[in-house]
Amino acid sequence: MTSSSAFHGPTMTLHNAALSDEARYAAIAMRDRSQDGEWYYAVRTTGVFCKPSCGARLAKRGNVSFHPSVADAVAAGFRACKRCRPDTTDADVHAAVVTAACRMIDQNLQRDGSVPTLETLARHTGYSPFHLHRIFRAATGLTPRAYGAASRARLLRERLDTSRTVSEAMHDAGYSSSSRFYERSTERLGMTPLRAKRGGFGETVRYAISATSLGAILVGATTKGVCSIQLGDDPQGLVSAFKSRFSSATLVGDDPAFAEVVAKVVAFVEAPKGALDLPLDIRGTAFQERVWAALTQITPGLTSTYADVAKAIGSPKAVRAVAAACAANELAIAIPCHRVVRAGGALAGYRWGVERKAVLLRREGAR
Repeated sequence: MTSSSAFHGPTMTLHNAALSDEARYAAIAMRDRSQDGEWYYAVRTTGVFCKPSCGARLAKRGNVSFHPSVADAVAAGFRACKRCRPDTTDADVHAAVVTAACRMIDQNLQRDGSVPTLETLARHTGYSPFHLHRIFRAATGLTPRAYGAASRARLLRERLDTSRTVSEAMHDAGYSSSSRFYERSTERLGMTPLRAKRGGFGETVRYAISATSLGAILVGATTKGVCSIQLGDDPQGLVSAFKSRFSSATLVGDDPAFAEVVAKVVAFVEAPKGALDLPLDIRGTAFQERVWAALTQITPGLTSTYADVAKAIGSPKAVRAVAAACAANELAIAIPCHRVVRAGGALAGYRWGVERKAVLLRREGAR
């Protein structure tokens, strides 16, 4: 390998070995994102080094040097550009790109109900469709299309609360075909659109409050199965939140036949080993349900980290999304999100309180 002048630095290796300094300068002029991370350029007059795609004003060729790594540029006496932040990791860059793509999807849904195509998102972020698809799925556990579908379903739930009719809510949320809307609506909402609009209207939901060594517990169930297990210190607060969730359902709060179900749940709280032998009515997005299914596979007495769960569902970079799914769990104990801990074993992120999480793990014999 030959070396360039002392000012221009060494020639790049690997697949950039054939890329001349003049070609690199042309890439800077084009702000070519495909070269980001492959090499860096520095400007002598400013003392700053940048990524090839940096939006800064193009420096004169004679003032530009090229460097194979951040460390090389720093060793040469240059500091990182505050605009393109070349010293950030790929994970930081990808997180920003995914956030921008998510924001664009959400803004389009709010504006006209449309979900941008992968190609449109790619142009917006400056990545190729293939590259964007890969990093988006790694970060969120969903494809951009699936994220758009989930966001549209969330928007639909919001519109159902404010629109005069289901059809109006459907069109406001961007569903152009009634047949396709009704085909998937129950899957997305956990109930029919009309029931969702009416706060569960037409459903019969039984519930009861009981006492446990961990405080009050509320157990709710539809005809399909147990839909809510909530722990807390304020029994009335648990009831109020439950009634708000099923504001227009037929709520049955004094059903002797339901006592057996509640007793089983209470017994499971006191001795949380094995699995809760009751049918469940699980309502979540496709991604949430993948996470929750993985949680049920964690053996009592053992714990997993959020990263472990992300790997188990095939989305190793979706750690934050896994944590969010755990936080959205409505079925304490039955879906054992208490068995998920931070890297290193720290207890955090339990919606019913870290103290309760610690007690449950001790009862299961977890270290």
